[in-house]
Amino acid sequence: MRRLALVALLLLLGACGQRQRPPVTNSPKFVVGDPYQQNGVWRYPRAEYGVDLTGLATIAPDHTGLTADGEIFDQTAMAAGHRTLQLPAIVRVTNLENGRQVLLRLNDRGPPQPSRMVSLTKRAASLLDIRSDGTRVRVQMQDTETRQLQAELSSDGPKLDVASVPRGAIATESLAAPNGAGQSQRVRVAAARPEPVTRDVVAISAVPLRLPEVASQVYASRGSLFIDAGSFGRQDYASILSGRLSYLGARLTTSYTAPRERAYRIRIGPFATVPEAEAMLERTISAGVNDAAIVVE
Repeated sequence: MRRLALVALLLLLGACGQRQRPPVTNSPKFVVGDPYQQNGVWRYPRAEYGVDLTGLATIAPDHTGLTADGEIFDQTAMAAGHRTLQLPAIVRVTNLENGRQVLLRLNDRGPPQPSRMVSLTKRAASLLDIRSDGTRVRVQMQDTETRQLQAELSSDGPKLDVASVPRGAIATESLAAPNGAGQSQRVRVAAARPEPVTRDVVAISAVPLRLPEVASQVYASRGSLFIDAGSFGRQDYASILSGRLSYLGARLTTSYTAPRERAYRIRIGPFATVPEAEAMLERTISAGVNDAAIVVE
């Protein structure tokens, strides 16, 4: 009997412990994050705007709990993960193989595979009509919405719509001319009566936590696969890396549309298939270029 009573007590305590476990709730915050190591490669998160990237997409695996920025992970949400960009961010993702476009909320880190640029929830992949791993995509950051998110989530509380200065009516009156002088048109300004400043709390969340499911269609532009081994603002620096990787077929190219600090690029390729590009990416990383990536051009 004592043994049965003890077992019953343990079961009761366990049930109580489960009931006391706090529920998982959404608590998004704007984060960049510290450098971290992933599969032996160091990643360096950074806040960037005007981002326009190409690469390969994968579908995020199922898991429970929170995303890297404190949101509940949800495979039915219009969301995605990226290894280094600030979170959350709003991005336009285009399936380059069929031209489908959607707006997604970057809210998590990933994918772990260095050959993949972005991980998509199952719902996002479905609307993009992505049917296989390694689909070619383009990711364009929406600067206005992303900066708005940063302002909202960095605030300690609701913003106030505060008038810049008190405003009051200005009263005037004519003065009599002094003795011996003609009529004067001098004006004396009466003291203004300050009106009370109104402080109305306004909603700050113009960018919804859960984005609507809206897909659009543009022309498909499949492109070719290359290895991006690095981008530089100086040609001499780019030439050094190009020479180091010459045995892999690397060559120095110039971009007239990229920012000045990325005008000189080291490219390897093109490659006809994803496995060929993946194999060269592994060789490039083994050569010491840890941030090499597969791009579509």
